Amino acid sequence: NKVHYETTRHLLCMVMHTDEWKNFQERIEEELKDNEELKEEALRQWASYRGQTLTRTVRGMMYYRKALVLEAFLDMAKHEDLMEGYKAAGSISDEEWKSLIAQCEALADMKFAYVVSCQQYGNDKRSALSNAQDILQLMRTYPSLRVAYIDVVEDRVGEKQIETAYYSTLVKVALNKDSESAGPVQNLDQVIYRIKLPGPAILGEGKPENQNHAIIFTRGEGLQTIDMNQDNYMEEALKMRNLLQEFLTEDGIRQPSILGVREHIFTGSVSSLAWFMSNQEHSFVTIGQRLLANPLKVRFHYGHPDVFDRLFHLTRGGVSKASRSINLSEDIFAGFNSTLRGGNVTHHEYVQVGKGRDVGLNQISKFEAKVANGNGEQTLSRDIYRLGHRFDFFRMLSCYFTTVGFYFSTLLTVFTVYVFLYGRLYLALSGLEEGLATQRKFSHNHALQVALASQSLVQLGFLMALPMMMEIGLEKGFGKALSEFIMMNLQLASVFFTFSLGTKTHYYGRMLLHGGAQYRSTGRGFVVFHAKFAENYRLYSRSHFVKGIELMTLLIVYQLFGQTSHSTIAYIFVTSSMWFLVLTWLFAPFLFNPSGFEWAKILDDWSDWNKWISNRGGIGVSPEKSWESWWEIEQEHLKHTGTLGIIFEIILSLRFFIYQYGLVYQLTITNNNKSIVVYLISWLVILVMLVILKIISVGRRRFGANFQLFFRLIKFMIFVSFFAILVVLIVLLHMTIKDILVCFLAFLPTGWGILLIAQACRPLFRVTGLWGSVRALARAYEVIMGMLLFTPITVLSWFPFVSEFQTRMLFNQAFSRGLQISRILGGQKKERAASTKD
Repeated sequence: NKVHYETTRHLLCMVMHTDEWKNFQERIEEELKDNEELKEEALRQWASYRGQTLTRTVRGMMYYRKALVLEAFLDMAKHEDLMEGYKAAGSISDEEWKSLIAQCEALADMKFAYVVSCQQYGNDKRSALSNAQDILQLMRTYPSLRVAYIDVVEDRVGEKQIETAYYSTLVKVALNKDSESAGPVQNLDQVIYRIKLPGPAILGEGKPENQNHAIIFTRGEGLQTIDMNQDNYMEEALKMRNLLQEFLTEDGIRQPSILGVREHIFTGSVSSLAWFMSNQEHSFVTIGQRLLANPLKVRFHYGHPDVFDRLFHLTRGGVSKASRSINLSEDIFAGFNSTLRGGNVTHHEYVQVGKGRDVGLNQISKFEAKVANGNGEQTLSRDIYRLGHRFDFFRMLSCYFTTVGFYFSTLLTVFTVYVFLYGRLYLALSGLEEGLATQRKFSHNHALQVALASQSLVQLGFLMALPMMMEIGLEKGFGKALSEFIMMNLQLASVFFTFSLGTKTHYYGRMLLHGGAQYRSTGRGFVVFHAKFAENYRLYSRSHFVKGIELMTLLIVYQLFGQTSHSTIAYIFVTSSMWFLVLTWLFAPFLFNPSGFEWAKILDDWSDWNKWISNRGGIGVSPEKSWESWWEIEQEHLKHTGTLGIIFEIILSLRFFIYQYGLVYQLTITNNNKSIVVYLISWLVILVMLVILKIISVGRRRFGANFQLFFRLIKFMIFVSFFAILVVLIVLLHMTIKDILVCFLAFLPTGWGILLIAQACRPLFRVTGLWGSVRALARAYEVIMGMLLFTPITVLSWFPFVSEFQTRMLFNQAFSRGLQISRILGGQKKERAASTKD
């Protein structure tokens, strides 16, 4: 698989950068004719420079040193030297030229230092992993590069006692002279500083702790924090001298403490999803940052390549707060801290730094989940509380709506959908809707219809595209912006943004109720691989699928019992937007999944799903291998929540019981009987069904292996009894097909409500010995949801044109440059077939 991934990644780079690949081949054939080892290394570097890799980031940052050497040469050289040219200086062997270049490089090293903080470098080096060799190769390529890492060693204390010691270590490449060789041999790293720590350094969140242990090895007055998915350009590096000068100018009433710069997103051409994210991010780091900095004056630090006033921040708490959970989004807390301590954050458009973004739906969803969790923690943090108290009224509102207010408004948008559907369902089931519809003063409620229609526009994600259109219009013209907006929607951008709405809402709401924010690793690879159905189910089950099925159930029930005129434009628009929301939340992960509708992949997914759902959990069994392990992890937030969180969870679950109460009185067999006995009988039916489920579960465990015939006889008797009761109800009580459908629509959500309350009251159910029954009920619901999702996908996979449409929709830009994506997606299948033949 690793070999296949490397081959596929190289192939993708080749077909995405066709001209560059041809030029690379020509250059390699001339320079490295017979050296296959160097050719392979050159190929690795060429591919790495076109991905989101550490190699690309290091090369980009070292342009700063190149620019400083060039600027030093232009400052120090004489007029006649300049006429000779900078490149000529390196080729001339005159001692004066060599001395000049040495002075330029020494000056550059005095002004610029680049420290890569890599926590695991020491462990990788001791384990002889390729990662350590690759980092060492980077230090060989750039001798001025420094690497900081946490070194964990066993130190002897006394004669017999041994303790684990932790050191913060800075290394550079070692230049050793071999006695038999005239040239320097660069083979090992050399320790520059080694500082003993009182204990483990990584106590909080990983990334800020990584920055905190390495910041002591930096120097100078300016500090630029760079992520590993960033890049730089030579022409931009030449402007750094001008940018640093901004520290000396007053912006308003004080000098800047953080200089913000814009970014260039270089991953927009990988797929349609990457294009959407690229446009969204581009608008945020340009027009959004400009507005936040001036006139709103509420720009903070967002993990971008901002330049810090190093002395200001080292004496005021540092650039990275690292407390676990609360500082999950550690970047913005640096901006909060700087503003609260009298700093000033500005934004400058004349400098930009390259940045890569997530390019696959699963990557994007994990990133948005992390950001939503981080905003939930910010909502509860004292930093936001203090900012709200110290800002004036207008800055307070600006701060709210550009930070946690955006996520709270998103939560309210989805909450509005729930309130609308449950409210209309209450009116329909209680008979009030029919009465209101006949009264004249309620027959023309145009204001309410307009409000609901405008909410639908927000829900469909059109407002998310407005900043993109404005920024593209400013930079490329509004005609180009309109054409790109149309192309984005033809490639289902509204589906993507509506799906993103659900991700933000779920993780932000769960964070507010229960806490438990955690870092989610997304990876930065090329996403051209098919994600299995079980993987998508694990990732989106609670955030999208459960909510989508609930809303779909409400829409179906309202369609059955609603009395409103279904021909009004407002009704059609509102309900169609909600159906769009439901279908998006249920099927967008499969629509944006490469090869999501190929029959061979569907068969593999089905077998993998069956294996995952039936495997038993236990100690050491990962969530990817067993449904039980995943189900236990999905309830982690309930184990650590407070009493108030448990109470809220139970109160929210009661909506299913109220829904059932309204629905059972609509059955034909009740003969319009409004007695409470009808509701109690419905609970009796649910109790009987749960008892039957328990009998089957116990029977499978006790008789499934040794008494299979007896167990099958029990199941047969239960089936016959159920069928006989159904026939009696239809013949004697005149139960209709609609009644059967309504029973399913009423009792299934009630069972889910019981399951949610049981999970919230987990200790109680464990004491009573009913936890095994709760697990069996949960597994039954997971199977039902899986079948509900898998069936339409299977039907669509029967038609080859669906898969073709999906591939062109996902990789349209790549097709426009001749990308043969089928070769990439089919590579693994061909390789497997070849290995089988061998």
